[in-house]
Amino acid sequence: MQGGPARAVKSAAIPGIKHIVAVASGKGGVGKSTTAVNLAVSLTKLGRKVGLLDADIYGPSVPKMLGISGKPSMNPEGKITPLRNHGVYGMSIGLLISNPENSAIVWRGPMVMSALQQLLYQVDWGEKDFLIVDMPPGTGDAQLTLTQRVPLSGAVIVSTPQDIALMDARRGVNMFQKVHVPILGLVENMSFFQCPNCQHRSHIFGTDGVQEAAKEIGVDVIGKVPIEISIRKCSDEGTPVTASEPDSSEASEYLRIAKAVDQKVSEKKTAMPSVFMD
Repeated sequence: MQGGPARAVKSAAIPGIKHIVAVASGKGGVGKSTTAVNLAVSLTKLGRKVGLLDADIYGPSVPKMLGISGKPSMNPEGKITPLRNHGVYGMSIGLLISNPENSAIVWRGPMVMSALQQLLYQVDWGEKDFLIVDMPPGTGDAQLTLTQRVPLSGAVIVSTPQDIALMDARRGVNMFQKVHVPILGLVENMSFFQCPNCQHRSHIFGTDGVQEAAKEIGVDVIGKVPIEISIRKCSDEGTPVTASEPDSSEASEYLRIAKAVDQKVSEKKTAMPSVFMD
């Protein structure tokens, strides 16, 4: 089946936002949202003003991970005021629906895109150095439209070392490259498990897979995050490990990722074109 003619899609800047960075994965379950939340908190440790948008309409998890709840207020201009915790201003569809932890959102594509448009442009983000966008998993219509309509400074791809996850991560990289969004780096999540008793490292999902994929694609691995109980526990409690245990080795790794993102965006000084072709 042949595709239709190329269609110009205009991107629109978000007032007050210097850099928009997507955190994405080719599939779910690889720790993308955990990475996005801890990246956002780590950027505040570098003195950056940070917003965090949960763009996963069907599975919003940022409110729980960031420890924010309740209905956001509206400012005098009629825009939604994001909620702040751990130095990060967060917004999610999960804050706008009743009983978000148990409610299933059953929306078709146009409704999803309308909601994303509101979360992007009808929120009073204020002056921010970074808006981190926790992308929906996969490479479907919502993801592609987001990459086209939002002037992204770059993308961070999260994957486990497992072959199946890397296969999907490559698809994610390919999607961003097609719309000329720079890949800032790959994050190898669940890189290894270190036994707290004997300190032996087990590479549960394999070794070197992300490194090899990064070499093949021509990008850097900007972080290797281990499987750690503290990361899971802190996320469940709404206190990201970067905020609750800032001196831990896990927090240090997220800070390393944040420094790489901050540096790469600064070096690229990416001026995204106002029109992409799909």
